[in-house]
Amino acid sequence: MPSDDADRLGALYDAHAGPIWRYVVHLTGDRSGADDVVQETLLRAWRTPRILADDPETTRSWMYTVARHLVVDDARSARRRREVTTDEPPESAVRDATDSIFDAILIEEALAGLSLAHREVVVRAYYGGLTVAEIAEELTIPEGTVKSRLHYGLRALRLGLQERGVTR
Repeated sequence: MPSDDADRLGALYDAHAGPIWRYVVHLTGDRSGADDVVQETLLRAWRTPRILADDPETTRSWMYTVARHLVVDDARSARRRREVTTDEPPESAVRDATDSIFDAILIEEALAGLSLAHREVVVRAYYGGLTVAEIAEELTIPEGTVKSRLHYGLRALRLGLQERGVTR
């Protein structure tokens, strides 16, 4: 590997390995498995020159998406499933909740990035099922303020999700 390539690979590692590793550990709780996912993610980025030419934020978002897909693929792989034979079949089938768990984690992280004022309005509206009037009464603020915070809070939430590679 020429010195220039080694320097570029080192810069890629320095810029992105830490955040990607923390993200994977947050998703899986497996510190040693996170090393493998980070290595594969960096390798895929290295093999995709157009990604390296993008700005660092786009590269990081792409890498978060790749890492998430690697984690999901690993969780669904036959290697991870431990089949146990029994005399009787299970009473009912259980749906795989992997995607919904990852989605909940991503939404939680994106909500944490909102300001408190925006987060409390968005959470009350979408998780609490409250109307604009009910939120305004509960928070003792005008309805127009609730509408404004809801609009800008959802906008910031969408941007936070885009940074994590969830939406376009």
